[in-house]
Amino acid sequence: MPRILQASLAAVALIGALASVPASAQQFPNRPITLVVPLPPGGTNDIMARIVGERMTKSLGQQVVIENRAAGGSGTVATRQVARAAPDGYTILLSYTSTFATGPSMYKNAGYDVRKDFAPIGLIAASPSLVLSNKDVPVTNIPELIAHIKKTGEPFQYGSPGVGTFNHLAAELFARAAKVKLMAIPYKGSNPLTTDLIAGHIKIGFNPIPVSRGAIEAGHIRALAVTTAKRSGVLPDVATLAEQGLPGFDISLRYGLAAPAGTPPAIVAQLNKALNAALADDAVIKRIRHEGAEPEPITPQQYAADIDAEETRWSAVVKDLGLVGN
Repeated sequence: MPRILQASLAAVALIGALASVPASAQQFPNRPITLVVPLPPGGTNDIMARIVGERMTKSLGQQVVIENRAAGGSGTVATRQVARAAPDGYTILLSYTSTFATGPSMYKNAGYDVRKDFAPIGLIAASPSLVLSNKDVPVTNIPELIAHIKKTGEPFQYGSPGVGTFNHLAAELFARAAKVKLMAIPYKGSNPLTTDLIAGHIKIGFNPIPVSRGAIEAGHIRALAVTTAKRSGVLPDVATLAEQGLPGFDISLRYGLAAPAGTPPAIVAQLNKALNAALADDAVIKRIRHEGAEPEPITPQQYAADIDAEETRWSAVVKDLGLVGN
């Protein structure tokens, strides 16, 4: 057989052999990774993705490209798209409370199961909701707020950034724990709520830290409590609800990373290692805390347990409030 023909056949055989090697056995990553944010750019989810994506790029040796997909359904549509992507580690998702804990119950056509359709990579961070009041409301802490609400003898109006948002559900859990009657006034986002809270059009509200901090520091509104078990690093003087008479109260908006189910465990482990390396970086920690959140480095197995617990908790709240199918 001519040498040229032998060389050609050998090359073909080599190509075929390489093609048959599983993706998990090949070097990963050998091309850019797409990190899908299922919402428009500019929000906290987008910021979290960009903070860790930039640092993960250095660890992985390949670019982590942020792709915003504002496809609707509070992020559930794009989340479903990622669930159906190739399970090779090159398409991953910015997962968060609305898509992994409340969305599957709120939207009949969510089209995915967070336990079956995703391979958890790890948590990025957790962020509290703030219990806020207008500066002229005669309360400075939660016991005073509860007494003030009960004194009215009727459902007390509060503002939230919208029906079904984390802050709306946090308020409803607060009402139950405090045994008070509240009436939700939904706004189209956190900024309009802050504006009306400053103006006194609404007396109390539940809102995230980033959009509230400026008004708090200027003295226009008061932060009465955080909803997490630990105080916020950027508002250390604001006590937790648990410290103020509601023991065990601990809820947070959670941000993480997930891959499509079936992604090889070795690739998931490598992505988790890169994520946790990012969360150990002082510059990353500083930027996350600037957004009012706390880094939460954990294993994929721990994140799987966290997803299960959060979905169990929030789906029950959603159903109890009659928000299913909205």
